[in-house]
Amino acid sequence: MKLWGGRFTKEEDQLVHEFNESLSFDRRLYRQDIEGSIAHVTMLARQGIVTEEDRDAITGGLREILEEIEQGKLEFTKEYEDIHSFVEAKLTERIGEPGKRLHTGRSRNDQVALDMKLYCREQTRELSRLVRELEQVLLTVMEENLETYMPGFTHMQKAQPVTLAHHVGAYFEMFERDRSRLHDIAERMNYCPLGAGALAGTTYPLDRNYTAELLGFAGPTLNSMDSVSDRDYVIELLSALSTIAMHLSRFSEEIIIWNSNEYRFVEIDDAYSTGSSIMPQKKNPDIAELVRGKTGRVYGALVAILTTMKGIPLAYNKDMQEDKELTFDAIDTVKNCLTLFTGMISTMTFRKDVMEQSAKRGFTNATDAADYLVNHGVPFRDAHGIVGQLVLYCIDRGIALDDMSLSEFQAVSPVFEEDIYQAISMKTCVERRTTVGAPGPEAMKQAIQMCRERLEKWEQ
Repeated sequence: MKLWGGRFTKEEDQLVHEFNESLSFDRRLYRQDIEGSIAHVTMLARQGIVTEEDRDAITGGLREILEEIEQGKLEFTKEYEDIHSFVEAKLTERIGEPGKRLHTGRSRNDQVALDMKLYCREQTRELSRLVRELEQVLLTVMEENLETYMPGFTHMQKAQPVTLAHHVGAYFEMFERDRSRLHDIAERMNYCPLGAGALAGTTYPLDRNYTAELLGFAGPTLNSMDSVSDRDYVIELLSALSTIAMHLSRFSEEIIIWNSNEYRFVEIDDAYSTGSSIMPQKKNPDIAELVRGKTGRVYGALVAILTTMKGIPLAYNKDMQEDKELTFDAIDTVKNCLTLFTGMISTMTFRKDVMEQSAKRGFTNATDAADYLVNHGVPFRDAHGIVGQLVLYCIDRGIALDDMSLSEFQAVSPVFEEDIYQAISMKTCVERRTTVGAPGPEAMKQAIQMCRERLEKWEQ
């Protein structure tokens, strides 16, 4: 069934139909399409554009179709062009003449804009929920590891000692920004395009405010041409998804490194690992690797829609049908990545002893040794050079600063005393960092409390 056949004298070529159709992928919008239609006909009846009898017949028929789709009793068949024609055809088959009145005062242009916006709004909320679940897992890791010492890195080189709580807290901040972005996007997209018609509104006395209210929008969109041609909300959502994927990928990269034989910082649960078909000793971090790999797929969706939209004049053009498949895929991909990544983190074992030894062997307390000298009257530049000599001495002997005897310290600088060992212990190095945002336990306890409070802020 076509919604546009009257002007044409020839049947559509089959290849054209197959190239043009979207039911194969926009069928997932069936619920949004039906909800929008119910709101539309409810408004039409209230305005006296259709009768209450027609409204009741249409509404009942639509709800029956929705129930049958969800129960798997109603099959999507390929002769229909899109979800809109499918639903309208099935409705008219069932209730007859009243079904033909459903499309009064409406175009497929504002209908598809509504369906996509309803879908994206719903998915944005679901994505926010999944990000929040990950954040809750990260908070648990933070609370349990305030004194789990590990090396912090710059340039992939061991730099200064931090805690696992502090390191994971950095990712909490990233994901909290992601959740805040999703909240902002949901607010910005929450305006209803239905009633904009093809591009110039309609002569029927529609009440667009009422339709918007029925569908839970903040209000109607304010320009009919923009209403049907806007896909900014799709671009914003794909941008947010790309950022979430990037954060997941960064964290995955670290887990892959931490899981390596050279680091051994973590033990990934068997449920989130795979083995080798030929090498029996292998335990591979496949989930982390796949999350890292799928990030490019999400980026591709963003670049594709930006490229599609950049040359489209006002108002609607068929190019915009390309927004759906890539958006659906990106949403599905990120949702799966969030779910699996959260499961992986929540079941992972952290090798606290190995982390602390790595921090010691990596001379992450070298800066604190220099600070010790400064606090004993040595100019920082001189202190920097003295500790550099100590590090070189330790490298030559394969030991850590903590392993040096006092006489070895004093052979390089007589300023060192017995209290140098306390000054450069991992515990002291971390605990002395007490400023806001630092890894010290008191600072971290305050940060964790603030994180918990923020988790409640952007609820949707």
